[in-house]
Amino acid sequence: MNTENTAKKDERNLYLKNEDLDAAVEKYLALLSFDEQDQQSRFLPVTASRGLVTKEPVFAKISSPFYNASAMDGICVNALEMAGVDERHPKMLTKGADFKFVDTGDVIDEPYNAVIMIEDVVVTDDEQVSINAPVALWQHVRPIGEDIVAGELIIPAFHRVRPMDIGALLAGGITEIEVMEKPQVGIIPTGTELVEAGEAMAAGKIIDSNTHMFAGLVSEYGGEPNRYPTVKDDYGLIKNAIEQAVAENDIVLISAGSSAGTEDYTRRLIEELGEVVVHGVAIKPGKPVVLGIVRGKPVIGIPGYPVSAYFVFESFVKPIIFSFNHQTLTQERSIMAVLSKRLMSSLKHLEFVRMKCGRVNDKFVATPLDRGAGVTMSLVNADGILKIPKNVEGYEAGEMVEIVLMRPREEIENTLVSIGSHDVLMDVVANIIHKSRKIMSLSSAHVGSLGGIMAIKKGECHIAPVHLLDEETGIYNLAYLKRYLEKENVVLIKGVRRTQGMMIPRGNPKNIVAVTDLSRDDISFVNRQRGSGTRVLLDFLLKKNRIDPENVLGYTREMNTHMMVASAVKSGSCDVGIGVLSAANMMDLDFIPIGDEEYDFVVLQENLDDPRIQTFIDVLKSGEFKAALDQLGGYGLDRPGEIIRP
Repeated sequence: MNTENTAKKDERNLYLKNEDLDAAVEKYLALLSFDEQDQQSRFLPVTASRGLVTKEPVFAKISSPFYNASAMDGICVNALEMAGVDERHPKMLTKGADFKFVDTGDVIDEPYNAVIMIEDVVVTDDEQVSINAPVALWQHVRPIGEDIVAGELIIPAFHRVRPMDIGALLAGGITEIEVMEKPQVGIIPTGTELVEAGEAMAAGKIIDSNTHMFAGLVSEYGGEPNRYPTVKDDYGLIKNAIEQAVAENDIVLISAGSSAGTEDYTRRLIEELGEVVVHGVAIKPGKPVVLGIVRGKPVIGIPGYPVSAYFVFESFVKPIIFSFNHQTLTQERSIMAVLSKRLMSSLKHLEFVRMKCGRVNDKFVATPLDRGAGVTMSLVNADGILKIPKNVEGYEAGEMVEIVLMRPREEIENTLVSIGSHDVLMDVVANIIHKSRKIMSLSSAHVGSLGGIMAIKKGECHIAPVHLLDEETGIYNLAYLKRYLEKENVVLIKGVRRTQGMMIPRGNPKNIVAVTDLSRDDISFVNRQRGSGTRVLLDFLLKKNRIDPENVLGYTREMNTHMMVASAVKSGSCDVGIGVLSAANMMDLDFIPIGDEEYDFVVLQENLDDPRIQTFIDVLKSGEFKAALDQLGGYGLDRPGEIIRP
C-alpha cells in the first residue's frame, strides 16, 4: 500500500455534495440575515444619492409646479371675460388692460386664468390683438401640483434611487434623504501564481483578472468593493486575510482555492472559522463553489477559472448583494401587453408613452401614464415605454402592444394592479407592500369608481377601489356590483370608512357653509372626473338641493385625484372642491364635512387566493396601516379585509 499517495488523497477537500442551483441559493439565503434594523444608514444630499437605497419612504414637501404656470407661448386672459367669443363674434383685446404676453412656464396670476396659444392670436398692432375662438377657464395653464402634490409619495422605502427620482425629489422640495449604507464586499485574491496586469510575466504566472471583474460587478449591483492584496497559497496567511476581511466587510469573496487540490484551502478555512453550508453545486462551469458563513456573514469561495468565477458570482453573490439592499433580481427586456384604454397619437412623431404595467391572470395589461412633457412622475412611476411609430394614429383599447421595460419583468409580474377610485391611502398601501417584499409593487390607475368596475369586467385589474352611493337605499357599492357585474362572480373586500366634505382655504374667506353655496356667483369650484365616486356624490347632492350643474362655476374643470383638488384650493385657483379629509389635512385646508362613505375594493372571486390579493388583505388588517391612517386623519376601520358577497 502506498501510504504517501493515501495521505495526499486524504488532504484533498472532497465535496460535501453537488446541490441543485436553486436549492443551494434558497438554502444559503435562508441562513443569512439582512435585517434593516441592523444595517447602517446615513443622510445624504439628494444630488449624491443615485444608486443608493432609501431607508424610509420620501414624501414631497412642496408641489410642482409651485405656481400656476403657462403651458404655452401666447397671451393670458381672464376667461370669464371671453364669454361668447367665436369666429362670428371675435373680440379685440388691449395689452395691459385685457391681456399680457406670456412664455411657457411664466406665472399666471390674478386676474388671469387662461392662456391662448400664440398661433390662435391675431396681432393687429403693438397694443391690440384679436381673438376669434372660445376660451375655456384654465385652458393651457399648468395648475399647482400637476406633476407633484405636496405630501404625496415620491419614492418608497428600499427603493434604489435613479436619475429621474433625483429630479422628482428636488422638484418636490427634498434636498436630503436617508439611505442605506452599501454592503462592503471584501475581495481576497489567492494564489502564488498571481501577478497584476502590467507586471513582468513568466511561465506559471497568471494575471489576476477575476477580482477586478468582481469589483466591477459589486459596484454595478450596488455594493462597495474592497479588494485586498494577493495572498500566497499559505494556510496561515489566507486565514489571517479572511479574518481581517470578515471584520471589515459585510460579504467576503475568496478568489480561487475552492476546488479539491492539496493547496485549495478555502473550504477547510471556512469550516475552521465558521460553517460550510454548501461545497459543490451542480452547475458547469462553476461546480467547486464554497458557500460559508463566518460570524454571521457570507463568505464565498469562488473558482479560479474566469468563466466559472463569473457564473458563480451571478448565481450567488449578486442575489446576496440584492438581498442586502432589499432589492429583487431582474431580467427580461420587453413584454407584449393588452392596452387598457384607447391611445391616440398625432401622426407627426415617434411617440414614447410612459406605461404602467401588471400581469392579470394570463395576460399583461398596460395603462398609459400622463403624457405631459413636464410630468416627471410619469418617468418615476413608469414600468415601460410604448413606442407609437410615426404615421400611426395610435392603438385601440384591447390591442396587444409591445412594451420596452424600464423595470424588470419579474417585478411587473408580481405587481398588484389597481384601477378605480383614488385615495391617498393607496400610497400608504403601496409603501407597506413594497417593504414587505411579498409583492414587488402596487400599480394604481385613477379612473374613478365606475372606470374601476369596467376594468374588473374586462379583466384588466386585480382590484378596483370604489365608493358609489346608491341613492335609493343609501348603501355604498353593492347595488353597483349587482347592476354592472351581475354576470361576473365578484366579491367586495371591505376597506375603510372615510369622511368626504368641502375643502376650503384656511379661515374660510368666502364664508362657505353648505353645498348650496356652490351656486353662488362669487364661488369657483373644481370637480372630479366623470365616473368617480366623488363626482357621483356631488351630482346626488346637487340634485337633492335642486342646483343645476351649469350654475356651478368650474363644474366642468376636472381633477383626477383628491390631492390635485386640494392643491387647486390651496393655490387659490378655486374657492372650494370636494374631497376626503385626509387630503385637506395634508394640504392644511379647512374642511366642511358632508358625510362618511365606504371605500371598498371589488375583486373577482377566482382571484381571491392570489398571493397578491392576500398580501393586500393582510395590509388592510395590519397595525402599520391603521397607524398610518390615524396620522392622516379622516378614516375609520370597521371591518377591514372582510369579504362581502353581493
